[in-house]
Amino acid sequence: MGMQLRSSYSRIHQNGSMIPPATSSTSLRSFAPAISLLFKSHSIQTKDVVLESSLNCSIGGPRRRRREYGVVASSSSNVAAPFWDGWKPQKGLAAPSLSDIVWPSAGAFAAMAILGKMDQILAPRGISMTIAPLGAVSAVLFAAPSSPAARKYNLFMAQIGCAAIGVLAFSIFGAGWLARSTALAASIAFMIYTGATHPPAASLPLLFIDGAKLHHLNFWYALFPGATGCILLCLIQEMVLYLKDNFKF
Repeated sequence: MGMQLRSSYSRIHQNGSMIPPATSSTSLRSFAPAISLLFKSHSIQTKDVVLESSLNCSIGGPRRRRREYGVVASSSSNVAAPFWDGWKPQKGLAAPSLSDIVWPSAGAFAAMAILGKMDQILAPRGISMTIAPLGAVSAVLFAAPSSPAARKYNLFMAQIGCAAIGVLAFSIFGAGWLARSTALAASIAFMIYTGATHPPAASLPLLFIDGAKLHHLNFWYALFPGATGCILLCLIQEMVLYLKDNFKF
């Protein structure tokens, strides 16, 4: 019977069909129990495989998903800093040397002194060079010369563009809250669009709208006194950087 089963199975495998070739009724009856046993064992193995895969999906899947979610949560938690960290001094900063404090302070003193002397010369014409935004520009150029706001492109693009926006807003809306709000919003949009982020320039539109002594400049305000004063500040910044690099104490 065993030899008959093997020969019949080989013929089934060779023919590519599960139906054996025509045989006698006696051999077919003797072959039927073996065929049923073969199909039963195959169905049991198939059920075991399905059961094992379903167990792996039901047991290992959620654990794997929870593990992946844990990695995502830990990486996202590193991005969001605690609220109170912004109220503490930045860690890892070395104490500045005395020369790193003296030279920027001396540069700011020289810049305001020169601008003040220019005010005395231009006073008969009703023009002032000492405006508040230039004080903020001095802090950026002398105290943080490597910051993005200290780049010359950001400096002059924002100074000229925001000043012109202030003049335009005043021409359309006049002096008032609507002109100030529109000018500030447009200035921020302009700096974002041009990639020229320079925070001190955002005060230029407000200065023009509220400063009656500047209204006669009209669109010349885009170049004077803001952009013109920045040229002087950039020259003094180069001197400050040279002194910081070569005269340390």
